[in-house]
Amino acid sequence: MGFMLPSPESPRELARALMARKDVIEAEIDTQLSILKANSCDMTTPLVDPQGFPRADLDVYTIRSARSRVIALRNDLRDVTNEIGKLLEQIYDPSLAPPPPLAPAEAAAGSGAQGEGPLLPFARVDGVAPESPAAEAGLRREDLITKFGHLTKASFSAASLQPLAELVNNNENRELQVQVLREGQDLLVRFTPRKGWGGRGMLGCHIVPYHGAAS
Repeated sequence: MGFMLPSPESPRELARALMARKDVIEAEIDTQLSILKANSCDMTTPLVDPQGFPRADLDVYTIRSARSRVIALRNDLRDVTNEIGKLLEQIYDPSLAPPPPLAPAEAAAGSGAQGEGPLLPFARVDGVAPESPAAEAGLRREDLITKFGHLTKASFSAASLQPLAELVNNNENRELQVQVLREGQDLLVRFTPRKGWGGRGMLGCHIVPYHGAAS
């Protein structure tokens, strides 16, 4: 079981909504623990007798259901608390906040809408692992990256993609928008860096510096 984030708003509004959700989860945990207490047990009370049979003096079904619910709720509470912590970091350190989303028209036009002209590619996708966050987002081998979150070619002062790696590490489980150049077309893809998808890294793709001219 998981929890659902509210619709995208400011970090303060999201934090308030998640704090309200946290209160609801904590109240329900108390309710389930009260059920266990009413049955004269807690989360660790044995439910079988020395012979391995269900205890006749306990409502085993009710207790197991309450315990299962408490475990799920505690997982939700942990996730909500972690998200609240991340939002509070954004509120007190705006530099940690993800960049604002692009409008569809801007995505279609690429970066040409900016006064400085089209953005130039600074990285190339050298490989994409199947079923990875990058693959799910539609990223392909040979895509040329022109913007990664708020990073552009001007963000890199050397032949290193360290700023990109740092951005990914700072945005685990947060959606990032990436503009790519594919066969002359500007495209916008969205994906969420995350661990535990079944492979290495949080993206599941190999990105290398690109020094050629934009096509």
